[in-house]
Amino acid sequence: MQRCNLVMLMALFAGAVPSVPTSGVEPLFEPIEPPRRVQLMLHRGALRQAPENTAPAIQHAIDDGLEWVEVDVRLSRDRQHVLVHNDAVDQVSNGHGRVADLTLAELQKLDAGSWFAPRFAGTRFLSLAECLALAKGKINLYLDIKAADPRRLVDEIRAAGVERQVLVYDDAAAVAEVRRISEVTVPIMLKWRPGDAIETFVRQHQPTAVEIDAADVSTEACQEFHGVGVKVQAKTLGDDDRPDVWERVLSTGVDFLQTDRAEELLAFRLRELRQRTPVKIAFHRGAKRYAPENTLAALEKAIALGADFVEFDVRLTSDKQAVLLHDATLDRTTNGLGPVAALALADVQKLDAGSWFGQPFANARVPTLDEFLTAIRGRAKLYFDAKNIPPEQLAEALARYGLVDDTVVFQGPAYLAKLRAIEPRIRRMPPLYRPEQLDKLIETVAPYAVDAAWENLSAELIARCHERGVQVFSDGIEESVADYARAIGWGIDLIQTDHPLRVLRAVELSVKP
Repeated sequence: MQRCNLVMLMALFAGAVPSVPTSGVEPLFEPIEPPRRVQLMLHRGALRQAPENTAPAIQHAIDDGLEWVEVDVRLSRDRQHVLVHNDAVDQVSNGHGRVADLTLAELQKLDAGSWFAPRFAGTRFLSLAECLALAKGKINLYLDIKAADPRRLVDEIRAAGVERQVLVYDDAAAVAEVRRISEVTVPIMLKWRPGDAIETFVRQHQPTAVEIDAADVSTEACQEFHGVGVKVQAKTLGDDDRPDVWERVLSTGVDFLQTDRAEELLAFRLRELRQRTPVKIAFHRGAKRYAPENTLAALEKAIALGADFVEFDVRLTSDKQAVLLHDATLDRTTNGLGPVAALALADVQKLDAGSWFGQPFANARVPTLDEFLTAIRGRAKLYFDAKNIPPEQLAEALARYGLVDDTVVFQGPAYLAKLRAIEPRIRRMPPLYRPEQLDKLIETVAPYAVDAAWENLSAELIARCHERGVQVFSDGIEESVADYARAIGWGIDLIQTDHPLRVLRAVELSVKP
Protein backbone atom coordinates (compact mmCIF):
# COMPACT_ATOMS: atom_id res chain seq x y z
CA MET A 1 0.00 0.00 0.00
CA GLN A 2 1.42 3.38 -0.96
CA ARG A 3 1.99 5.97 1.74
CA CYS A 4 -0.45 8.45 0.24
CA ASN A 5 -3.24 5.88 0.51
CA LEU A 6 -2.31 5.09 4.11
CA VAL A 7 -2.35 8.76 5.03
CA MET A 8 -5.78 9.07 3.44
CA LEU A 9 -7.04 6.10 5.46
CA MET A 10 -5.67 7.58 8.68
CA ALA A 11 -7.36 10.87 7.98
CA LEU A 12 -10.66 9.12 7.45
CA PHE A 13 -10.43 7.48 10.87
CA ALA A 14 -9.11 10.46 12.81
CA GLY A 15 -11.86 12.33 14.62
CA ALA A 16 -15.58 12.35 13.96
CA VAL A 17 -17.31 14.46 11.36
CA PRO A 18 -20.32 16.22 12.93
CA SER A 19 -23.55 14.41 12.16
CA VAL A 20 -26.14 16.22 10.07
CA PRO A 21 -29.28 14.22 10.95
CA THR A 22 -32.32 13.81 8.77
CA SER A 23 -35.01 16.21 10.00
CA GLY A 24 -36.62 14.95 13.22
CA VAL A 25 -33.95 12.33 13.98
CA GLU A 26 -31.42 12.98 16.74
CA PRO A 27 -27.70 12.40 16.02
CA LEU A 28 -26.76 8.76 16.47
CA PHE A 29 -25.26 7.63 19.77
CA GLU A 30 -21.45 7.32 19.98
CA PRO A 31 -20.62 4.12 21.90
CA ILE A 32 -16.93 5.01 22.29
CA GLU A 33 -15.34 8.36 22.98
CA PRO A 34 -13.65 9.99 21.24
CA PRO A 35 -15.47 8.47 18.26
CA ARG A 36 -13.78 7.12 15.18
CA ARG A 37 -14.52 8.68 11.83
CA VAL A 38 -15.39 5.31 10.31
CA GLN A 39 -17.33 2.85 12.45
CA LEU A 40 -17.62 -0.92 12.12
CA MET A 41 -20.79 -3.02 12.03
CA LEU A 42 -20.22 -6.64 13.00
CA HIS A 43 -22.52 -8.90 11.01
CA ARG A 44 -24.85 -10.95 13.27
CA GLY A 45 -22.48 -10.23 16.12
CA ALA A 46 -19.26 -12.21 16.47
CA LEU A 47 -20.60 -15.14 14.47
CA ARG A 48 -17.28 -17.04 14.33
CA GLN A 49 -16.76 -16.76 18.08
CA ALA A 50 -20.32 -17.29 19.35
CA PRO A 51 -23.75 -18.35 18.06
CA GLU A 52 -25.00 -15.67 15.69
CA ASN A 53 -27.63 -13.16 16.84
CA THR A 54 -27.32 -14.24 20.48
CA ALA A 55 -26.31 -12.39 23.64
CA PRO A 56 -22.75 -13.87 23.66
CA ALA A 57 -22.22 -12.75 20.04
CA ILE A 58 -23.36 -9.21 20.85
CA GLN A 59 -21.43 -9.07 24.12
CA HIS A 60 -18.27 -10.12 22.29
CA ALA A 61 -18.61 -7.03 20.07
CA ILE A 62 -19.26 -4.82 23.10
CA ASP A 63 -16.16 -6.15 24.86
CA ASP A 64 -14.11 -5.49 21.73
CA GLY A 65 -15.11 -1.83 21.78
CA LEU A 66 -16.99 -1.90 18.47
CA GLU A 67 -19.67 0.59 17.58
CA TRP A 68 -22.34 -1.53 15.86
CA VAL A 69 -23.74 -5.02 15.47
CA GLU A 70 -26.10 -6.09 12.71
CA VAL A 71 -28.89 -8.38 13.94
CA ASP A 72 -31.85 -10.00 12.17
CA VAL A 73 -35.42 -9.52 13.40
CA ARG A 74 -38.35 -11.87 12.76
CA LEU A 75 -41.89 -12.32 14.08
CA SER A 76 -42.92 -15.34 16.11
CA ARG A 77 -46.36 -16.91 15.80
CA ASP A 78 -47.64 -14.70 18.62
CA ARG A 79 -46.31 -11.56 16.88
CA GLN A 80 -43.28 -11.11 19.13
CA HIS A 81 -39.96 -9.90 17.72
CA VAL A 82 -37.09 -12.35 18.02
CA LEU A 83 -33.51 -12.40 16.68
CA VAL A 84 -33.11 -15.16 14.07
CA HIS A 85 -31.63 -14.87 10.59
CA ASN A 86 -33.03 -17.94 8.87
CA ASP A 87 -36.72 -18.55 8.21
CA ALA A 88 -36.43 -21.79 10.24
CA VAL A 89 -34.64 -22.62 13.50
CA ASP A 90 -33.23 -26.00 12.42
CA GLN A 91 -29.67 -24.85 11.66
CA VAL A 92 -29.23 -22.67 14.75
CA SER A 93 -30.90 -24.63 17.55
CA ASN A 94 -32.04 -28.06 18.67
CA GLY A 95 -35.52 -27.24 17.40
CA HIS A 96 -37.37 -27.62 14.14
CA GLY A 97 -39.73 -25.54 12.10
CA ARG A 98 -40.32 -22.00 10.96
CA VAL A 99 -39.89 -19.09 13.34
CA ALA A 100 -43.33 -17.83 12.30
CA ASP A 101 -44.91 -21.12 13.42
CA LEU A 102 -43.51 -21.02 16.97
CA THR A 103 -44.42 -18.73 19.85
CA LEU A 104 -41.74 -16.69 21.58
CA ALA A 105 -42.07 -18.92 24.65
CA GLU A 106 -41.53 -22.01 22.48
CA LEU A 107 -38.56 -20.42 20.75
CA GLN A 108 -36.95 -19.46 24.02
CA LYS A 109 -37.18 -23.02 25.36
CA LEU A 110 -34.82 -24.13 22.59
CA ASP A 111 -31.04 -24.47 22.97
CA ALA A 112 -29.60 -21.96 20.50
CA GLY A 113 -25.98 -22.48 21.53
CA SER A 114 -24.98 -26.16 21.60
CA TRP A 115 -25.02 -26.40 17.79
CA PHE A 116 -22.13 -23.94 17.81
CA ALA A 117 -20.13 -25.36 20.73
CA PRO A 118 -20.78 -27.16 24.02
CA ARG A 119 -19.61 -24.12 25.96
CA PHE A 120 -22.69 -22.22 24.71
CA ALA A 121 -25.18 -24.88 25.83
CA GLY A 122 -28.39 -23.28 27.07
CA THR A 123 -27.99 -20.04 25.14
CA ARG A 124 -31.45 -18.77 24.19
CA PHE A 125 -32.83 -16.92 21.22
CA LEU A 126 -33.06 -13.23 22.13
CA SER A 127 -36.27 -11.28 21.96
CA LEU A 128 -35.81 -7.84 20.43
CA ALA A 129 -36.64 -6.27 23.82
CA GLU A 130 -33.81 -8.26 25.44
CA CYS A 131 -31.43 -7.25 22.67
CA LEU A 132 -32.29 -3.57 23.06
CA ALA A 133 -31.74 -3.79 26.83
CA LEU A 134 -28.36 -5.48 26.34
CA ALA A 135 -27.23 -2.86 23.83
CA LYS A 136 -28.49 0.25 25.63
CA GLY A 137 -25.65 2.68 26.25
CA LYS A 138 -23.09 0.17 24.98
CA ILE A 139 -23.41 -0.53 21.27
CA ASN A 140 -25.60 0.51 18.33
CA LEU A 141 -27.86 -1.87 16.42
CA TYR A 142 -28.44 -2.27 12.72
CA LEU A 143 -31.86 -3.97 12.79
CA ASP A 144 -32.17 -6.02 9.61
CA ILE A 145 -35.90 -6.60 9.43
CA LYS A 146 -36.84 -9.96 7.98
CA ALA A 147 -40.42 -9.70 9.28
CA ALA A 148 -41.83 -7.17 11.75
CA ASP A 149 -44.89 -5.44 13.11
CA PRO A 150 -44.02 -1.76 12.51
CA ARG A 151 -46.14 -0.45 15.38
CA ARG A 152 -44.73 -2.93 17.88
CA LEU A 153 -41.21 -2.31 16.54
CA VAL A 154 -41.45 1.42 17.15
CA ASP A 155 -43.03 0.90 20.56
CA GLU A 156 -40.24 -1.46 21.65
CA ILE A 157 -37.53 0.93 20.48
CA ARG A 158 -39.17 3.81 22.30
CA ALA A 159 -39.80 1.79 25.47
CA ALA A 160 -36.11 0.84 25.58
CA GLY A 161 -35.06 4.46 25.04
CA VAL A 162 -32.70 3.57 22.20
CA GLU A 163 -33.99 5.73 19.34
CA ARG A 164 -30.46 7.09 18.85
CA GLN A 165 -28.91 3.61 18.90
CA VAL A 166 -30.69 1.91 16.01
CA LEU A 167 -30.95 1.93 12.26
CA VAL A 168 -34.03 0.09 10.98
CA TYR A 169 -33.30 -1.53 7.62
CA ASP A 170 -36.03 -2.89 5.35
CA ASP A 171 -37.65 -2.21 2.00
CA ALA A 172 -38.97 1.25 1.15
CA ALA A 173 -42.59 0.62 2.11
CA ALA A 174 -41.70 -0.90 5.48
CA VAL A 175 -39.30 1.84 6.57
CA ALA A 176 -41.77 4.48 5.40
CA GLU A 177 -44.27 2.98 7.82
CA VAL A 178 -41.69 3.07 10.62
CA ARG A 179 -41.04 6.73 9.86
CA ARG A 180 -44.74 7.52 9.86
CA ILE A 181 -45.54 5.70 13.10
CA SER A 182 -42.50 7.08 14.93
CA GLU A 183 -43.13 10.59 13.62
CA VAL A 184 -39.63 10.59 12.16
CA THR A 185 -37.86 9.84 15.44
CA VAL A 186 -36.62 6.32 14.64
CA PRO A 187 -33.69 6.28 12.19
CA ILE A 188 -34.11 4.25 9.00
CA MET A 189 -31.76 2.87 6.38
CA LEU A 190 -32.40 1.60 2.85
CA LYS A 191 -30.35 -0.02 0.12
CA TRP A 192 -29.13 2.43 -2.55
CA ARG A 193 -27.95 1.37 -5.99
CA PRO A 194 -26.17 3.51 -8.60
CA GLY A 195 -29.22 3.58 -10.88
CA ASP A 196 -31.15 5.65 -8.32
CA ALA A 197 -30.75 9.44 -8.55
CA ILE A 198 -29.54 10.46 -5.11
CA GLU A 199 -31.45 13.70 -4.82
CA THR A 200 -34.72 11.98 -5.76
CA PHE A 201 -33.97 8.97 -3.55
CA VAL A 202 -33.36 11.14 -0.47
CA ARG A 203 -36.34 13.39 -1.09
CA GLN A 204 -38.63 10.40 -1.51
CA HIS A 205 -37.40 8.23 1.41
CA GLN A 206 -35.67 10.65 3.83
CA PRO A 207 -33.27 8.01 5.18
CA THR A 208 -30.86 8.57 8.04
CA ALA A 209 -28.40 6.24 6.29
CA VAL A 210 -28.07 4.19 3.13
CA GLU A 211 -26.48 0.81 2.58
CA ILE A 212 -24.36 0.45 -0.54
CA ASP A 213 -22.74 -2.77 -1.74
CA ALA A 214 -18.95 -2.54 -1.73
CA ALA A 215 -18.68 -2.70 -5.52
CA ASP A 216 -21.03 0.29 -5.87
CA VAL A 217 -19.46 2.64 -3.31
CA SER A 218 -17.84 5.76 -4.75
CA THR A 219 -16.39 8.99 -3.47
CA GLU A 220 -18.93 10.95 -5.50
CA ALA A 221 -21.90 9.08 -4.00
CA CYS A 222 -20.57 9.54 -0.45
CA GLN A 223 -20.06 13.24 -0.99
CA GLU A 224 -23.54 13.70 -2.42
CA PHE A 225 -25.20 11.79 0.42
CA HIS A 226 -23.17 13.65 3.02
CA GLY A 227 -24.19 16.92 1.40
CA VAL A 228 -27.80 16.22 2.32
CA GLY A 229 -27.03 14.83 5.79
CA VAL A 230 -27.27 11.10 5.01
CA LYS A 231 -24.70 8.61 6.30
CA VAL A 232 -23.29 5.84 4.13
CA GLN A 233 -22.79 2.21 5.11
CA ALA A 234 -20.67 -0.02 2.89
CA LYS A 235 -21.52 -3.72 2.88
CA THR A 236 -18.26 -5.66 2.72
CA LEU A 237 -19.36 -9.26 3.30
CA GLY A 238 -18.43 -12.53 1.61
CA ASP A 239 -15.81 -12.16 -1.11
CA ASP A 240 -15.67 -8.39 -0.47
CA ASP A 241 -14.53 -8.85 3.14
CA ARG A 242 -10.81 -8.47 2.44
CA PRO A 243 -8.07 -5.82 2.76
CA ASP A 244 -7.95 -4.54 -0.82
CA VAL A 245 -11.71 -3.93 -0.80
CA TRP A 246 -11.53 -2.33 2.66
CA GLU A 247 -8.81 0.02 1.44
CA ARG A 248 -10.77 1.14 -1.60
CA VAL A 249 -14.05 1.54 0.28
CA LEU A 250 -12.45 3.44 3.17
CA SER A 251 -10.93 5.90 0.72
CA THR A 252 -14.36 6.91 -0.57
CA GLY A 253 -15.43 8.50 2.72
CA VAL A 254 -18.03 6.02 4.01
CA ASP A 255 -19.28 6.31 7.59
CA PHE A 256 -19.82 2.62 8.41
CA LEU A 257 -18.50 -0.72 7.18
CA GLN A 258 -20.45 -3.94 7.67
CA THR A 259 -18.11 -6.91 8.05
CA ASP A 260 -17.68 -10.39 9.48
CA ARG A 261 -14.04 -9.54 10.30
CA ALA A 262 -14.21 -6.36 12.36
CA GLU A 263 -11.13 -7.27 14.41
CA GLU A 264 -9.01 -7.70 11.26
CA LEU A 265 -10.41 -4.58 9.62
CA LEU A 266 -9.63 -2.47 12.67
CA ALA A 267 -6.10 -3.86 12.91
CA PHE A 268 -5.63 -3.25 9.18
CA ARG A 269 -6.52 0.40 9.39
CA LEU A 270 -4.27 0.99 12.44
CA ARG A 271 -1.10 -0.56 11.01
CA GLU A 272 0.57 2.71 10.12
CA LEU A 273 -0.38 4.21 13.47
CA ARG A 274 1.27 1.28 15.24
CA GLN A 275 4.52 2.00 13.48
CA ARG A 276 4.62 5.29 15.36
CA THR A 277 4.68 3.67 18.80
CA PRO A 278 7.40 1.38 20.16
CA VAL A 279 5.06 -0.87 22.15
CA LYS A 280 4.75 -4.41 20.79
CA ILE A 281 1.76 -6.73 21.16
CA ALA A 282 2.02 -10.44 21.92
CA PHE A 283 -1.05 -12.55 21.23
CA HIS A 284 -1.57 -14.96 24.12
CA ARG A 285 -1.73 -18.58 22.85
CA GLY A 286 -2.32 -17.09 19.41
CA ALA A 287 -5.43 -14.99 18.93
CA LYS A 288 -7.30 -17.13 21.46
CA ARG A 289 -10.25 -14.76 21.67
CA TYR A 290 -11.03 -15.42 18.00
CA ALA A 291 -9.86 -19.00 17.40
CA PRO A 292 -9.02 -22.09 19.51
CA GLU A 293 -5.85 -21.44 21.48
CA ASN A 294 -2.48 -22.84 20.37
CA THR A 295 -3.82 -23.97 16.98
CA LEU A 296 -2.71 -22.93 13.53
CA ALA A 297 -6.05 -21.12 13.17
CA ALA A 298 -5.16 -18.99 16.21
CA LEU A 299 -1.76 -18.28 14.68
CA GLU A 300 -3.28 -17.22 11.35
CA LYS A 301 -5.74 -14.92 13.10
CA ALA A 302 -2.89 -13.38 15.12
CA ILE A 303 -0.97 -12.72 11.90
CA ALA A 304 -4.06 -11.18 10.31
CA LEU A 305 -4.35 -8.90 13.34
CA GLY A 306 -0.75 -7.72 12.94
CA ALA A 307 0.83 -9.57 15.87
CA ASP A 308 4.40 -8.57 16.69
CA PHE A 309 4.85 -11.71 18.79
CA VAL A 310 2.77 -14.87 19.10
CA GLU A 311 2.90 -16.52 22.52
CA PHE A 312 2.56 -20.31 22.50
CA ASP A 313 3.02 -23.22 24.92
CA VAL A 314 4.97 -26.38 24.21
CA ARG A 315 4.76 -29.80 25.83
CA LEU A 316 5.99 -33.31 24.97
CA THR A 317 4.01 -36.41 24.03
CA SER A 318 4.89 -39.86 25.35
CA ASP A 319 7.25 -40.36 22.39
CA LYS A 320 8.96 -37.03 23.15
CA GLN A 321 7.46 -35.10 20.26
CA ALA A 322 6.87 -31.39 20.88
CA VAL A 323 3.28 -30.13 20.46
CA LEU A 324 1.45 -26.91 21.26
CA LEU A 325 -0.68 -27.24 24.37
CA HIS A 326 -1.07 -25.05 27.44
CA ASP A 327 -2.53 -27.50 29.93
CA ALA A 328 -0.78 -30.68 31.03
CA THR A 329 -3.99 -32.56 30.16
CA LEU A 330 -6.01 -32.77 26.96
CA ASP A 331 -9.41 -32.40 28.61
CA ARG A 332 -10.11 -28.67 28.25
CA THR A 333 -9.06 -27.94 24.67
CA THR A 334 -9.54 -31.24 22.83
CA ASN A 335 -11.98 -34.14 22.78
CA GLY A 336 -9.30 -36.29 24.45
CA LEU A 337 -8.73 -37.08 28.09
CA GLY A 338 -5.75 -37.36 30.38
CA PRO A 339 -2.15 -36.13 30.28
CA VAL A 340 -0.68 -35.28 26.90
CA ALA A 341 2.51 -36.97 28.13
CA ALA A 342 0.63 -40.30 28.24
CA LEU A 343 -0.22 -40.32 24.50
CA ALA A 344 1.97 -40.75 21.45
CA LEU A 345 1.99 -38.02 18.83
CA ALA A 346 -0.04 -40.12 16.39
CA ASP A 347 -2.84 -40.41 18.94
CA VAL A 348 -2.72 -36.72 19.90
CA GLN A 349 -3.05 -35.71 16.26
CA LYS A 350 -6.27 -37.69 15.89
CA LEU A 351 -7.97 -35.39 18.39
CA ASP A 352 -10.31 -32.49 17.60
CA ALA A 353 -8.81 -29.32 19.09
CA GLY A 354 -11.34 -26.89 17.64
CA SER A 355 -14.94 -27.97 18.23
CA TRP A 356 -14.81 -27.02 21.91
CA PHE A 357 -14.32 -23.42 20.77
CA GLY A 358 -16.81 -23.26 17.94
CA GLN A 359 -18.29 -25.02 14.93
CA PRO A 360 -16.23 -22.99 12.39
CA PHE A 361 -13.08 -24.62 13.81
CA ALA A 362 -14.27 -28.22 13.97
CA ASN A 363 -11.49 -30.79 13.49
CA ALA A 364 -8.61 -28.37 14.04
CA ARG A 365 -5.63 -30.40 15.25
CA VAL A 366 -3.06 -29.96 17.99
CA PRO A 367 -0.09 -28.74 15.94
CA THR A 368 3.42 -30.05 16.31
CA LEU A 369 6.18 -27.58 17.10
CA ASP A 370 7.59 -28.22 13.62
CA GLU A 371 4.27 -27.31 11.98
CA PHE A 372 4.01 -24.15 14.04
CA LEU A 373 7.58 -23.02 13.33
CA THR A 374 7.08 -23.64 9.62
CA ALA A 375 3.90 -21.54 9.65
CA ILE A 376 5.22 -18.60 11.68
CA ARG A 377 8.69 -18.19 10.18
CA GLY A 378 9.15 -14.70 8.73
CA ARG A 379 5.67 -13.55 9.75
CA ALA A 380 5.92 -12.76 13.47
CA LYS A 381 8.33 -13.21 16.35
CA LEU A 382 8.06 -16.07 18.83
CA TYR A 383 7.17 -15.75 22.50
CA PHE A 384 8.08 -19.34 23.44
CA ASP A 385 6.55 -20.54 26.73
CA ALA A 386 8.61 -23.69 27.37
CA LYS A 387 6.12 -25.58 29.53
CA ASN A 388 7.77 -28.97 29.22
CA ILE A 389 10.50 -29.28 26.63
CA PRO A 390 14.21 -29.85 27.35
CA PRO A 391 16.34 -26.78 26.57
CA GLU A 392 18.48 -28.88 24.20
CA GLN A 393 15.43 -29.86 22.13
CA LEU A 394 14.17 -26.27 22.11
CA ALA A 395 17.52 -24.87 20.95
CA GLU A 396 17.84 -27.50 18.23
CA ALA A 397 14.39 -26.73 16.81
CA LEU A 398 15.02 -22.97 16.69
CA ALA A 399 18.38 -23.49 15.01
CA ARG A 400 16.91 -25.88 12.44
CA TYR A 401 14.30 -23.31 11.40
CA GLY A 402 16.62 -20.29 11.57
CA LEU A 403 14.55 -18.69 14.33
CA VAL A 404 17.15 -18.15 17.05
CA ASP A 405 17.17 -14.39 16.53
CA ASP A 406 13.36 -14.13 16.34
CA THR A 407 12.56 -15.86 19.62
CA VAL A 408 12.19 -14.90 23.26
CA VAL A 409 11.92 -17.88 25.63
CA PHE A 410 9.95 -17.66 28.85
CA GLN A 411 10.83 -20.00 31.71
CA GLY A 412 12.28 -20.00 35.21
CA PRO A 413 15.85 -18.85 35.95
CA ALA A 414 17.30 -22.37 36.30
CA TYR A 415 15.94 -23.48 32.92
CA LEU A 416 17.11 -20.28 31.23
CA ALA A 417 20.61 -20.65 32.70
CA LYS A 418 20.85 -24.06 31.01
CA LEU A 419 19.51 -22.62 27.76
CA ARG A 420 22.09 -19.83 27.96
CA ALA A 421 24.89 -22.39 28.21
CA ILE A 422 23.53 -24.35 25.23
CA GLU A 423 22.88 -21.39 22.92
CA PRO A 424 23.66 -17.95 24.37
CA ARG A 425 22.11 -16.16 21.37
CA ILE A 426 18.58 -17.25 22.29
CA ARG A 427 16.88 -14.38 24.07
CA ARG A 428 15.80 -15.25 27.58
CA MET A 429 12.92 -13.90 29.65
CA PRO A 430 12.39 -14.95 33.27
CA PRO A 431 9.42 -13.85 35.39
CA LEU A 432 9.96 -10.79 37.57
CA TYR A 433 7.55 -11.24 40.45
CA ARG A 434 9.06 -8.50 42.64
CA PRO A 435 11.22 -5.52 41.62
CA GLU A 436 13.99 -6.47 44.05
CA GLN A 437 14.64 -9.67 42.05
CA LEU A 438 15.97 -7.75 39.04
CA ASP A 439 19.65 -7.61 39.97
CA LYS A 440 19.81 -11.34 40.73
CA LEU A 441 18.13 -12.20 37.44
CA ILE A 442 20.56 -10.04 35.49
CA GLU A 443 23.47 -11.80 37.21
CA THR A 444 22.26 -15.37 36.69
CA VAL A 445 20.30 -15.22 33.43
CA ALA A 446 21.45 -12.07 31.57
CA PRO A 447 17.88 -11.62 30.32
CA TYR A 448 16.84 -9.91 27.12
CA ALA A 449 13.58 -9.06 28.89
CA VAL A 450 11.67 -9.76 32.07
CA ASP A 451 8.04 -10.76 32.33
CA ALA A 452 7.03 -8.26 35.01
CA ALA A 453 3.89 -8.91 37.02
CA TRP A 454 1.23 -6.44 35.83
CA GLU A 455 0.39 -5.30 39.35
CA ASN A 456 4.03 -4.29 39.92
CA LEU A 457 4.38 -2.19 36.78
CA SER A 458 5.37 1.44 37.19
CA ALA A 459 7.23 4.09 35.27
CA GLU A 460 10.07 3.72 37.77
CA LEU A 461 10.38 -0.05 37.34
CA ILE A 462 10.37 0.19 33.57
CA ALA A 463 12.98 2.96 33.62
CA ARG A 464 15.16 0.92 35.97
CA CYS A 465 15.01 -2.12 33.68
CA HIS A 466 15.81 -0.01 30.64
CA GLU A 467 18.83 1.49 32.43
CA ARG A 468 20.12 -2.06 32.87
CA GLY A 469 19.52 -2.92 29.20
CA VAL A 470 16.52 -5.13 29.93
CA GLN A 471 13.17 -4.86 28.15
CA VAL A 472 9.89 -5.10 30.04
CA PHE A 473 7.18 -7.49 28.89
CA SER A 474 4.00 -7.99 30.90
CA ASP A 475 0.88 -10.13 30.81
CA GLY A 476 -1.99 -7.67 30.58
CA ILE A 477 -4.36 -10.48 29.71
CA GLU A 478 -7.72 -8.98 30.68
CA GLU A 479 -6.91 -5.32 31.41
CA SER A 480 -8.88 -2.26 30.34
CA VAL A 481 -8.03 0.26 27.63
CA ALA A 482 -7.07 2.75 30.37
CA ASP A 483 -4.71 0.21 31.95
CA TYR A 484 -3.02 -0.47 28.64
CA ALA A 485 -2.73 3.22 27.83
CA ARG A 486 -1.10 3.88 31.21
CA ALA A 487 1.53 1.17 30.64
CA ILE A 488 2.21 2.49 27.14
CA GLY A 489 2.76 5.94 28.64
CA TRP A 490 5.26 4.45 31.08
CA GLY A 491 7.28 3.03 28.20
CA ILE A 492 6.47 -0.69 28.40
CA ASP A 493 8.07 -2.67 25.58
CA LEU A 494 5.47 -5.41 25.07
CA ILE A 495 1.98 -6.24 26.27
CA GLN A 496 0.75 -9.83 26.11
CA THR A 497 -3.02 -9.91 25.89
CA ASP A 498 -6.20 -11.84 25.17
CA HIS A 499 -7.84 -8.56 24.08
CA PRO A 500 -5.81 -7.12 21.18
CA LEU A 501 -8.51 -4.63 20.19
CA ARG A 502 -8.30 -3.04 23.64
CA VAL A 503 -4.54 -2.63 23.24
CA LEU A 504 -5.07 -1.23 19.73
CA ARG A 505 -7.55 1.28 21.14
CA ALA A 506 -4.99 2.28 23.77
CA VAL A 507 -2.41 2.76 21.01
CA GLU A 508 -4.94 4.80 19.03
CA LEU A 509 -5.51 7.09 22.01
CA SER A 510 -1.83 7.29 22.98
CA VAL A 511 -0.33 8.31 19.64
CA LYS A 512 -0.70 11.97 18.80
CA PRO A 513 -1.93 12.85 15.27
